[in-house]
Amino acid sequence: MGISTEEDTKERKNNKDSLDEMEMKVTKFSRGKAANLGALRDKKLKGQLAGKERLIGQSAKAAAQAEKWFLPIEGGYLEPEGLEKTYRYQQQSIVQEVDLLSSRKPFDMILPVLGPYTLEYTSNGRYMIVGGRKGHIAMMDMLNMDLIKEFQVRETVRDVAFLHNEQLFAVAQKKYPYIYNRHGTEIHCLKEHGKSLKLQFLDKHFLLVSINSFGQLHYQDMSTGEMIANYRTGLGRTDVMRVNPYNAVIGVGHAGGKVTMWKPTSVKPLVTMLCHHGPVTAVAFDKGGHLMATAGFDRKIKIWDLRKYEVVHSYAARAQSLDFSQKGLLAGSNGSLVEIYKDSGGQDYKVYMKHRMIKGYQVDKVLFRPYEDICGIGHSMGLSSILVPGSGEANFDTFVENPVETGKQRREKEVHALLNKLPPETVMLDPNMIATVRQPKKKEKKTKEEIEEEIEDVVEAAKNTKVKKKTKGRSKPSKRAKKKEEEVLKAKRPLLDQYKETNGQPEKKQRIGDQSELPKALQRFAKNRQP
Repeated sequence: MGISTEEDTKERKNNKDSLDEMEMKVTKFSRGKAANLGALRDKKLKGQLAGKERLIGQSAKAAAQAEKWFLPIEGGYLEPEGLEKTYRYQQQSIVQEVDLLSSRKPFDMILPVLGPYTLEYTSNGRYMIVGGRKGHIAMMDMLNMDLIKEFQVRETVRDVAFLHNEQLFAVAQKKYPYIYNRHGTEIHCLKEHGKSLKLQFLDKHFLLVSINSFGQLHYQDMSTGEMIANYRTGLGRTDVMRVNPYNAVIGVGHAGGKVTMWKPTSVKPLVTMLCHHGPVTAVAFDKGGHLMATAGFDRKIKIWDLRKYEVVHSYAARAQSLDFSQKGLLAGSNGSLVEIYKDSGGQDYKVYMKHRMIKGYQVDKVLFRPYEDICGIGHSMGLSSILVPGSGEANFDTFVENPVETGKQRREKEVHALLNKLPPETVMLDPNMIATVRQPKKKEKKTKEEIEEEIEDVVEAAKNTKVKKKTKGRSKPSKRAKKKEEEVLKAKRPLLDQYKETNGQPEKKQRIGDQSELPKALQRFAKNRQP
C-alpha cells in the first residue's frame, strides 16, 4: 500500500506539467509584479490595495482557464534551426510534414484558355469565386472541394466580389457590373456604375463600391438598391482599390503615385497621400486598420502607419498585388514569384516564404483565405493554392464568422446583419468618434445676426417675466417698470459685449496718458514725457 507504482509517477508528472503550463498562462495574463504593501502605514489603503491585487490575480486565473478551454488551438509558424532559412522551404516538403486534411488544401488548376484569373473568398473563408478574364466564372465550396456552379458570360470579366454571403456575388463585366445568385442566375444589371474596373463590398453597411474607367467612385446600397454616392476622383483611370476593414474607408491608388481615401458622405477625399514617384500598382490594409502597404512602378514596397501617415519601412521590391493575412503576414506577387513577408518586430517585415510558379505564369492576384493557413493565387494559366503556416486565425468566433455554419444559421445571421446595418454616415477615419460629443472649438464665434436674434429673445423673455408684488407702496407702476428695465439690461449686457467684438469695436480700457488729469495723490506715478 505504501509503494508507489509507475502509473502514479506518470500521473504526478502529468499533473506537474499541467500546473506549470497553467502558471505560465497566468503569468501571461498578469499585470506585472504585485505592489509592495509592507512599507505602507495606512491600514485602510493597505487593505484596499490588497483587495485589488487579489482581484487581479483571480482575473488572470480566469483568463488562463478560459484560454485553455475556449482557445485550444495555438497558431504556429515555420521555425528554422541554426543557419536554416524559412524562405528556402519548398511546398512539397511542407505538404509532406502536415496532417492529411491540410495536405489536401494546396492545389493547382491549369486553365490556360480563359485566364488570367482573379478570385475572392467569403468572410468566413468557406466559399471561393473565381473569374477568368475571358468570361469564365466558377464558385466552389472549399471545405468539401466541390464545384457549386460554373458558367460562361461570353464577355470580359475584370473583377468579382461576394456580397453579404455566398448567395449573391457581383461581377464587373465588359460594360456594367452584374449581380448573380449562387445558381448563376442574373439578378440585376447595375448600369449606373458604367464600365467598372474594381469592386469592393462593405459588409457592415451593405454597400457595393465600384470604380469605373473614368475614375468615378460609386456607392450603392444592396439592401434597398439606392445609389448613395457618385464621386469623380479627378485623378484619372485606375484599377487599384481596397477597403480598410477597420473603418470601411476605401483606399484608391492612382497613376500619379497618390493614394486617396474616401467615404460615401464626402465629395472630397478624406486623405490624399503621395506614396510613390510612379503609378501605384497595389494597396493593402492590415486587419487592425493602422498599417497600409503600397507598391508602385518605382520598384518599392512601403509600409505606412496610418495613425501618423508616415513611412515605417520601405523595401526595394516590385509587386502587382498585395494582401495582409489575419495574423499580419504580407503577400506580394512579382511576375511568377510570390513572396510572403513576416513582421520581425517594429513593423520590420522580412521574407518569410517564397513560392515560384512555373516559368511564364504571371500572377494576377494573391489573397489569403480567412481562418486557414492558405494563400490563393490567380495567375495567367489558372488557379493555385499554397500552404502558409501561421497566416490564418486558429480560433474563430461563431457569433462573428462560422466556416461550418448551417443553412438556418446563415439565414439568422443575414437577418441580424440587416437589422444591425450601419448607415453610410458611420464610415469615418476614426470609428471611435461614433457616439461621442464633439467638443466646441475655442475660437468659435457667433455671427451678428445670431447675436441680434439672441438679444431679441432675451429682451422678450425679460419683459415677460412677472415681477413679484410687494406691499407698502413698493409695487407702484413706476417701480415695477424700473425693475423690468434693470432685468432687461442685466440680460442684454453679456450679449452686447459679444456684439461689439463682432462689429469690430471691442470695448477698450482707457489708457492713462500724460495729459489726463490725475488726482494729486497719483500724479507722482505718471510717466514723464520723453523729449
